[in-house]
Amino acid sequence: MEKQLFDVAIIGGGPAGLNAALVFGRARKKVAVIDEGRPRNAVTREIHGFLTRDGISPNEFRRIAKEEIRAYPAVSFVADTAVTIVGTDGQFQIETEQGQTFASKKILFTIGMKDQPLNIPGLAEVYGKSAFVCPYCDGWELRDQPLVIINRGSELMHFAPLISGWTNRFTVCTNGPDELTDAEREEFQWNHVPLFDSPIRHINSSDGIVQQVVLEDETIVPCKGIFFKPDLVTGSDLPQTIGCEMTEWGAIVVDEFGKMNIPGVYSAGDSASRMHQAIAAASMGAFAAAVINNELNAEAWRKNG
Repeated sequence: MEKQLFDVAIIGGGPAGLNAALVFGRARKKVAVIDEGRPRNAVTREIHGFLTRDGISPNEFRRIAKEEIRAYPAVSFVADTAVTIVGTDGQFQIETEQGQTFASKKILFTIGMKDQPLNIPGLAEVYGKSAFVCPYCDGWELRDQPLVIINRGSELMHFAPLISGWTNRFTVCTNGPDELTDAEREEFQWNHVPLFDSPIRHINSSDGIVQQVVLEDETIVPCKGIFFKPDLVTGSDLPQTIGCEMTEWGAIVVDEFGKMNIPGVYSAGDSASRMHQAIAAASMGAFAAAVINNELNAEAWRKNG
């Protein structure tokens, strides 16, 4: 197949990639959005906290976004998976799982994050329906309800005070050693928050709505919802394979402009941040696109000089 030449190849078609594509389209840049069509938030029913789109389904959000972006003919959508990237700034080559080849001056990774297998029996059945990871996204719907928080250690010490803004009726299940200090355990006592470190045997639910969490020591914790800390990996291994620097928690290292350690390669959205919200990802995608567009324009300007 004849190689196609683009100004930017966007790897990933979530909120960050789509908003970047919108900016590029309006800036008259030829862009390919390469996306495999398996978003992390496909399990959820609604997106929240996104102005003018609060409560919209992820599928409808993407449909509207693509409909708006198609008004700009320089943007192409490629339903495929990027598998290799070679080359240098200004001369990258991307090959896909289906054998397509694209040449691109710049690369923008908006690959998001993906959940590792959920190893708690019964959690997969409630994930996205009554078990969530972000209270900013789903806390309002569970306000004042009895909840179970599945978390431990330093992450728990951040998350417990956070969730208390939505409900003070929650129980912590650490699913094994709590990794807390004595002083930290006292904080839970002061705030009248039960803390259990017995492993979780099973989460009982009906039609996706959690009813109770059953522990190995026979403790039963009734609840109406769950917030848990997932184990995440980047949505693609490509950044690592081309030598991009990664953080200790598995995200892509970028500077304040979204630039990575490889010239001509950028990242935005969940894969480059710990702020995993659709509106934040979209904002980062828009900003990275503006940075890349400015760089492309400056390079063309100097070339003509």
